[in-house]
Amino acid sequence: MKKSHFVRVKCPDCENTQIVFDHASTVVKCLVCGRTLAEPTGGRAKIKAEVVEVVDSY
Repeated sequence: MKKSHFVRVKCPDCENTQIVFDHASTVVKCLVCGRTLAEPTGGRAKIKAEVVEVVDSY
């Protein structure tokens, strides 16, 4: 069974950090500058930012 994780990512443009779900089903954008941080792929999302830490797993 694959685990799902919440991860803290850092935006490459403005360096804002925010928590995203690694299996996101919608596009996740930076809350500060609007850059796309994660895109859905039908499974694990494509994370387009630096993963700083894994916050929690399920």
